[in-house]
Amino acid sequence: MRTSIRVRRLLAGAATTGLLAGGAAVGLAGTASAAPAPASVVSGTQHHDACQWLKGHWEKKWVKAHWEKKPVHHKTWHPGHYDHHGTWHKGYWKDSYSYKWVYVPAHWEHHWVKGHWDCRHH
Repeated sequence: MRTSIRVRRLLAGAATTGLLAGGAAVGLAGTASAAPAPASVVSGTQHHDACQWLKGHWEKKWVKAHWEKKPVHHKTWHPGHYDHHGTWHKGYWKDSYSYKWVYVPAHWEHHWVKGHWDCRHH
């Protein structure tokens, strides 16, 4: 039984295409494994041992002299009085706030620093 030439050519073409695709995939896999890794991946894994965990702590920080707008609290006493109907009104304190610019000289301040990984090169 003879198969037609058209069917034989179709089968030969499919087999050739499959072999070429499989060979190309194997060839690319070999090249990818032989190629060096990108620099970012290499540096990330090599320097991981140099990092150390720093716990949260208070840190002193020098603050330069500056001007600050500070709230100022005023309490004013309003004495009791009789109105024009002769009714007595008790005295009361009235709170009021205003702002004042104040010069603050240079000083040390303590700031809380959260725990973090320190990867600086020493």
